[in-house]
Amino acid sequence: MKKIALYIASTALLSLSILVSPAIAAESTEVVYHIDDAEFRGIKGLRNIRNHLDVAPQTKIIVVTHANGVDIMMEGAKDKKNGIEYAPLVGALKSRGVRFEVCEITLKNRNLKKDQFILDSDFTPSGVVRVADLQYQNHFAYIKP
Repeated sequence: MKKIALYIASTALLSLSILVSPAIAAESTEVVYHIDDAEFRGIKGLRNIRNHLDVAPQTKIIVVTHANGVDIMMEGAKDKKNGIEYAPLVGALKSRGVRFEVCEITLKNRNLKKDQFILDSDFTPSGVVRVADLQYQNHFAYIKP
């Protein structure tokens, strides 16, 4: 009798896990990547995002750039160490659903214009406020590469 009860209980748990697993798998994680320095975090961050999507392609990712991090979004900008151009990497990630946002306060402080940025750029009034809102209000996970 004890074996039958154990069998029924384990079968019920297995059935429940089979029903719940697809629901959990269908949920997508939401992540904000925070880039504030292109020289030290640019290529590393873009590679982290590519790897992230390779393993979890359903992830919703927003990249928020401010300060010197906006440089990865500038037309013709390249990584100083190895000369890799950022735009093709950003474009490839954009085609996978990644959103890239540039801080407008940084534009003002650095006397930059929106037309200096690649077409894949979206703009946000404040990068820092945007990161905080995504974390607090929208419950995004936070990653700073």
